[in-house]
Parts: sequence; C-alpha cells; structure tokens
Amino acid sequence: MPTSVKEMLAGAQAAVPKITPDDAAAVIAKGNALVVDVRDAPEVQASGKVAGAKHVSRGMLEFRADPESPYHDPAFDRDKTVILYCASGGRAALAGKALKDMGYRDVRNLGGFKDWAESGGKVEPA
Repeated sequence: MPTSVKEMLAGAQAAVPKITPDDAAAVIAKGNALVVDVRDAPEVQASGKVAGAKHVSRGMLEFRADPESPYHDPAFDRDKTVILYCASGGRAALAGKALKDMGYRDVRNLGGFKDWAESGGKVEPA
C-alpha cells in the first residue's frame, strides 16, 4: 500500500496512460470523450479551459462520477473515454486512477493545461 504522495503518483501514472495534446485532440474529434479539468476554480478562472471540457475540481470528482451520488453529473459515462488534465498532470493522474477504481475503463491523462494551450489546442473562458 502506498505510503507517500510519490508512491501514489507512481501507481496512478502506471494505471492511467499519458497522452499527447495531438492524441487527445484526435480522441475528442471522434465524439465519444469527456474532457475533465480537475484544477481548482481560481486556476480555471485565471487561464480558461480546454474547449468543451467539464470543470470538476479534484475534490468533487468521485461524487460527480458516481451514478449513486446525489451530486452525480450525467456527463460522466463509463462507456466514454475520459481525458483528464490539471496544471502539470499529477492531480489528473490521481483522478484517473480513482475513476479506474470506480469502473471507468478508458481513462487517459492529458497532463498539464499549459501543454494543451501551447500546442494550439482550443481554449475557452471558464
């Protein structure tokens, strides 16, 4: 059992594949993906988000993803590819591992928002 954040991150990164912005754009273009920004609200407000992404702070993710939760968001669907990102990829990896543990099969880590924006990915205001 992990005893440190470093160990937790290593386990999450091993369980959730990292994808490039180009790969993410290709998956998004297919139309069966949910893109989730797990940064905190002030971060999203300051920089915007991936166009079409759903903002769910890391602390609320499991509640939004669980159909049995009163906070469930119907955008979360275990049959969709879920692409997560944060500021640098750490929270996205941990969030992805949590979703996999909840039965989401196709979960991917885009990494940091900056990587997406700098690669020319579409961005929209929060």
